[in-house]
Amino acid sequence: MRKMDEMELSINLKAIKWAWAYTIIFLFGWIVYDYLHGNRNSVSLFLLITQNFVWIAVQYFLKWKMNKDEK
Repeated sequence: MRKMDEMELSINLKAIKWAWAYTIIFLFGWIVYDYLHGNRNSVSLFLLITQNFVWIAVQYFLKWKMNKDEK
């Protein structure tokens, strides 16, 4: 297997960002739809919250790991 070059890495990161944004917008729409139809406890709200929690946790961990390696 070969490593990705900078252009491929940039394209993949942009695709991931667009897919993440689509997921957030879709889940938000699902939450609004469920709320308007009386379903207060929906899986979509749980998914939205946990997805963002995992994203924030991984960011903090990777930043911490990079700072730890620099010392």
